[in-house]
Amino acid sequence: MGLIARYSLAVIFGVLLAACGLLPESDDETRNWSAQKLYTEAKSEMDARNYEQAVKYYQKLEARYPYGRYAQQAQIEIAYAYYKDADQAQALGAVERFIKLHPNHPNVDYAYYLRGLINFNGDLGWLGYISGQDLSERDPKAARESFDAFKDLVARFPKSRYAPDSVDRMKYLVNALASHEIHVARYYMRRRAHVAAANRAQFALKTYPQAPANEEGLVILVKAYDEMGMKDLRDDAERVLKRNYPDSPYLKGDPHRDKVPWWQIWNY
Repeated sequence: MGLIARYSLAVIFGVLLAACGLLPESDDETRNWSAQKLYTEAKSEMDARNYEQAVKYYQKLEARYPYGRYAQQAQIEIAYAYYKDADQAQALGAVERFIKLHPNHPNVDYAYYLRGLINFNGDLGWLGYISGQDLSERDPKAARESFDAFKDLVARFPKSRYAPDSVDRMKYLVNALASHEIHVARYYMRRRAHVAAANRAQFALKTYPQAPANEEGLVILVKAYDEMGMKDLRDDAERVLKRNYPDSPYLKGDPHRDKVPWWQIWNY
């Protein structure tokens, strides 16, 4: 290989290293900072909501002092910074890395809790109902993953300071997931897809038996079975509805149409 060729390769290699941030920068103000200084500055950037800069400081801290007492804390702080910056993918990746590397860390319960929060907040898009949107296209995957993360935390660390809030969020997620299934069942009813509507309502009733949304789920079952001519199943669903929700407004129907069964009065 000639001199020119070797020089060209060296230049290209140097450019690539610089692009990847692997070469020291002479104007890097942090080059002589201690681990404590990096950590303090990163926390300051976090407090100022400069999350991107905070992540950079935490990453430099971890790279320069990988075995110091601040390195592990920097890893979980990176996950939190990404979470606050609404970067769900990066936040999940960072928190999963922390859990994998430090399964016995004294604060690993917080990592499980943060994993639930990341999915919980990332799920607000489908929880926010927009009138007229095709509900069958919504994917509650994030809500299920959030529920599983909180459930995992409570099972592993029942005495964790984060357990009570996790339980409350699990209750909320159960109701939200059940409501999602009922919304989809209602969507199918309006399109006269009665089998699909009954299946989604049944799924909600079996999977989330204590959810308030199941009151309407039973109404949809009654209506769907009636439309399909399945009298026995319709009557069974009606008995369950009356037994569990005797004061349900769905049972009142139209007072001016006493001769018409209530499930035929209710329109979807």
